[in-house]
Amino acid sequence: MTLNEKEKVVLDLIRSNPYLTQQEMANELEIPRPTLANVISSLMKRGKIAGRAYILSDEKEVVCIGGANIDRKFHLKESTQLGTSNPANMTVSVGGVARNIAENLGRLSHNVRLLTVAGNDTDWEKIVQQSSAFMNVTDAGILFGQSTGSYSAVLDPNGELVIAMANMGVYDLLSTDYIEDKSRVLSNSSMLVIDLNCPKETVTAVKVVAQNNQIPLTIIPVSSPKMNRMPDDLEGVTWFICNRDEAEAYTGQVIENDDDWQEAVYKLLDFGAENVIVTRGAKGVMAASIGTAAVRFKAIEPMYIEDVTGAGDAFVAGVLHGYLQGADLEESILMGLHNAAKTLECSFTVRPDLTNDRLTIEMEDYK
Repeated sequence: MTLNEKEKVVLDLIRSNPYLTQQEMANELEIPRPTLANVISSLMKRGKIAGRAYILSDEKEVVCIGGANIDRKFHLKESTQLGTSNPANMTVSVGGVARNIAENLGRLSHNVRLLTVAGNDTDWEKIVQQSSAFMNVTDAGILFGQSTGSYSAVLDPNGELVIAMANMGVYDLLSTDYIEDKSRVLSNSSMLVIDLNCPKETVTAVKVVAQNNQIPLTIIPVSSPKMNRMPDDLEGVTWFICNRDEAEAYTGQVIENDDDWQEAVYKLLDFGAENVIVTRGAKGVMAASIGTAAVRFKAIEPMYIEDVTGAGDAFVAGVLHGYLQGADLEESILMGLHNAAKTLECSFTVRPDLTNDRLTIEMEDYK
């Protein structure tokens, strides 16, 4: 039976804080307590609530921790000319590594919650407006006096990145105190995904939570300069997915050929990760799990490239989608490669046509 609007509102409130009393919920929703009690009773009878505190049945979530930005993209009409004005069109969309992965997973029908910090501004309002359909954003920390993160990119006529500017200072405040405050959310998750917009102390704290609760953990770098935010080892990390520059920065292994590429993967496994993928754009990916040989997978060529932004996040989400469905390493990577290729053909950071069924069909058509 379909939920009515009042039931949906009550469920959303319980998701945001399952330890509220009925009176606190009634006050927040501005409805009489007896009315609320009737709604909760109905939800319990229908199996939507599993009992006190109001823990929702079968509601384990993938929790994504890190960046949620506004992306401003300037698409040049002609070849780049430095030192002068360049004719361009501009598009504005929501982005951020953790948020992008969260939206991809949400579109693939996973229950997802985003943990991030943001300013009390119109940029955050836009992020909420465009993200809420795919993830729960009610646990975000809103910081007065701060600006929501933003990313501004200049793309050449072929869609390749010319230069990008990142205003990410707000994430320095994504602290261990914030993580501790969200400990119940983290410990009840099906997977934790964290990007390196977060300070090193926060990444380490999340890793400890994952280890203590035996929860799969994925770490996603943002750029090679932020590799100094990596934990000292990868013990307890289920997936570590990075690009060539990031792998070189963490391992010290220069990657110039396939042998170097394999060696970098093995070194990352030696740090303690269970599964490692090192990407090299059009050259594809090299991957291995503990106890297996590294294997190279060719990139799936898109029909054309509209925009490279978001393709890496789409790859990560496709891999994690496969893993969460019980697929093996090869099948999970193929899901990621297909999702990345289709995202390259799209002008959006997260492709709006993405669904579980569509991704399955795309993979079958490719075979």
